[in-house]
Parts: sequence; structure tokens; C-alpha cells
Amino acid sequence: MVIEITEVPTQELDVKNLENLTARVFFKAIDLLGGLSKLTEYRTLTWLPSMARAALVVVLKNEYLKTDEEIAQMVGLTKNTVRSILRADPTVALEKLKKLEELAKEEAKELKVHTAGGVAKLAYKLITEGHESDVFISFCNTVAEEVCKALEVPWAYAVLKNLKGVKYPIQDSSILKERLKGLKIKDHPAEEVVEKLRYPLKTPAMLLHEIKLALSETTQ
Repeated sequence: MVIEITEVPTQELDVKNLENLTARVFFKAIDLLGGLSKLTEYRTLTWLPSMARAALVVVLKNEYLKTDEEIAQMVGLTKNTVRSILRADPTVALEKLKKLEELAKEEAKELKVHTAGGVAKLAYKLITEGHESDVFISFCNTVAEEVCKALEVPWAYAVLKNLKGVKYPIQDSSILKERLKGLKIKDHPAEEVVEKLRYPLKTPAMLLHEIKLALSETTQ
């Protein structure tokens, strides 16, 4: 989904980082809404544009400290709509999400501003705490696997392949020991290597980086 951003001369934006973070918040929001399959089941895919705009509003306010007026101009919303998104209560949105079927009936055509704002704020909070969306993690894992395979880094490819489906962030070594039992990482038992990692591990890339650091310290 592409959202056009109108340039505002008050402060230069890092558009690439803005779009990347907004996409991560948006995908996390979809997770909170039950995923695309659930939205399809309830015929509520029309919610996606509202959710995308709310995610962008929340990121612009929290990461770039934009005023309500600036955000309204950039996103193409009224100031009142922007304020409604930013004042939304994530707790209320979370309670609504627990009864997704009722929410789907109540907001069948379009996700209400307060609901979208609350979900976006909750998604942003989770992302900043390291809880990426399942779709994002799956994509990162797949890309990392392909890169490791192409670069002929067998231990990295084996690690990622054995950890498919694992939820991030990984808080300690227990799940890694279980999934990597019997695996050798550059002639070192994987169970010993993962003991030396710094947790939590937020993404597959961070996991591989930590393993690489642990291996370098072992060889010193």
C-alpha cells in the first residue's frame, strides 16, 4: 500500500526511515487485527487504508515530533481527525479487538478513527519494545536464509532453518538450545554458543550478529 506524503518545509524528513517504520507499525497493526486472513473472513479489508493513515500519523508524531497541523497537511487529513487518532486510547482498542467479530459488525465499512488510532498506538508501542509483526519476521528470516545460502555460510543457513516459526524477541537461550540441539556452529556445539549471546534478540539478523560476535570471542 502506497501513501503519498506531501513535503512540508519546516523540517527535513528521512523519508526512507519514515516509510520503513510506518510499514512495520502497519504490519503489526494487521497482526493485532487478526491478520489478513481474518480480515478477509470478516470482509473488512476496507479497514486497511484507515489503518495505514493512523500508523503514519502515530510515527510522525512520536518519531519526528510533527505538529497536528503539519501531520494533517502531510497525510491529507483534517486536524480534528489527526487529533482523534492521537488521543485514541490503546486500552479501549485492545478490549475491542478481543471481540473482533463484534467489532467487524460495528465498523463493517470503515474502521473508526478512534479504533484505528488506538490500534496504531498499540502497534507502535509493541514495535518500539521489539515485538515485530509475524509477517515482518517471517520475511526477514526468508531473506536472511537465502542470503546465507547464496554466500555459502552453512552454519547461518542451518540456524535460521531450524528456527523457523520461532517468535521474536527471543528472551533467553532455552528455545535456541531446544531447536539447535546437536547442531555445530563452526565446530562449536550450538548449545554452548547460544549461552554467550546477549538477549533479548529482536530479529533473525540480530541473532546471527550475536552468534558471529560469540564465535569471534571464542577464537581470540
